Amino acid sequence: MQNTTETTGPLTGLHHVTAITADAPYNHRFYTQTLGMRLVKKTVNQDDVSAYHLFYADGEANPGTDLTFFDWPVPREHRGTHAAVRTSLRVRDEAALEYWAARLTDAGVSHAGIETRDDRHQLPFEDREGQRLALIVDDGKGPGVPWAKSPVPEAHQIRGLGPILISVPDLAPTAAVLIHVMGMKEVRTYAAEDGRAIHVFEMGAGGPAAEVHVKVEPGVSPAGQGAGAVHHVAFRVTTFDQYEEWARRLKELRIPNSGMVDRFYFRSLYFREPNGVLFELATDGPGFAADEDAAHLGERLALPPFLEGRRAAIEAGLKPL
Repeated sequence: MQNTTETTGPLTGLHHVTAITADAPYNHRFYTQTLGMRLVKKTVNQDDVSAYHLFYADGEANPGTDLTFFDWPVPREHRGTHAAVRTSLRVRDEAALEYWAARLTDAGVSHAGIETRDDRHQLPFEDREGQRLALIVDDGKGPGVPWAKSPVPEAHQIRGLGPILISVPDLAPTAAVLIHVMGMKEVRTYAAEDGRAIHVFEMGAGGPAAEVHVKVEPGVSPAGQGAGAVHHVAFRVTTFDQYEEWARRLKELRIPNSGMVDRFYFRSLYFREPNGVLFELATDGPGFAADEDAAHLGERLALPPFLEGRRAAIEAGLKPL
């Protein structure tokens, strides 16, 4: 199989992670007030306009810093394999982790304390709906610009996405797609807290903003999506030309996919890796300032042009945050 980077250019890192909430007002409070992230886009799921799509990111809404949520009235996730199971968020140093351990405790968010795994210091925790998260030290590597209005001091703010952990029952088919289709390379393994092997794949220049960690869990039942689950993981495509090359490549390889989808803020391609985790390839541009002033992102309901004519009906169907 031809090396991906020869025709498409490399994926440069994580673009965004989209998860599921059943309580948008709580979600908004927790991610902006407790975690101090910036709401950079308040919009709707373009395939289901009854649902919010909320984007939280760094101070400049950079690709690679977005944790986003669909708001659906669904029960809690049934945990299992064939799923993304933990999203890491990067902070600068150990001092930031110590700050966060105290901050989360004060906010009533339970955690097990700072630990070292994969030779990195991290702080695993969950939100109230069971969304599994971890703060991880990045030593200033990867995208991330502070937000002046965050309740968190600039030195300790969340900088962006870190490694994404997915669970599969069989490594080989997932690894084949990550390596031979997506151009990643396997760089190391380490043991999870339960002793199971986790395999680390990196893209682009590598580092915590450009890694997928794959935990192999044979015999575990499949996950069932719901509140607290990750819906999909998106990867960065730098240019529109490369995006078009990716679309051609997936078609040539006969990988079932969505075809090219214009989300207005970025362009997307969706496909499932062989163990069922939904992946997206997303362009860095045009970005969230395409329809809002950069200083006022997320302050009003933003709708792409093809939904603007339905604004009154859409707003009427959404609960206030």
